[in-house]
Amino acid sequence: MTTTYAALLRGINVSGHRPVPMADLRALLSELGHGEVRTHLQSGNAVFSSSSDDETALAVALERAVEARFGFGVDCLVRNAAYLRAVADACPFPAATLEGRQLHCTFLSGGVGPERFASIDPAVYLPEEFRLGDRVLYLYAPDGLGRSKLGQALSRPALFKGVTATSRNWNTVVKLVEMTGDRS
Repeated sequence: MTTTYAALLRGINVSGHRPVPMADLRALLSELGHGEVRTHLQSGNAVFSSSSDDETALAVALERAVEARFGFGVDCLVRNAAYLRAVADACPFPAATLEGRQLHCTFLSGGVGPERFASIDPAVYLPEEFRLGDRVLYLYAPDGLGRSKLGQALSRPALFKGVTATSRNWNTVVKLVEMTGDRS
């Protein structure tokens, strides 16, 4: 039995740094033995099928392969279709009424508790808001992430110490849910 996954590579193809052409990423995933390989956009989103049920092992294998092929390390999270669907369904904000640039998900390698964010006073950032979910942080930024003061506060490395974090806007989250098709 195979499971469909999304691989979320962190920080590639940003302003010309750490370039990973999507055709090369697709080839790399195929060389790792994965099927039905597709990519979305140029920012490190890939979908593939695998007989493995170990997301961590899949991510580690991809990280090693990227470093061997391209010469630099990249953090990677792998999430199955059912998880992505659950993230979309659990969104605490009215996603259907928002523009994709107003809503973001930061996917996390592990669960984090609200105590990590105790230094952030939510009232200071209104109308921007964030909520924690299952290995995900949802961010509502009505003026977009580029102007988000809360987004800046949430990007402090100390908040995610020991946890890999990578963000996607809502349009990308929805597209990855579509591409994975929740067949797992």
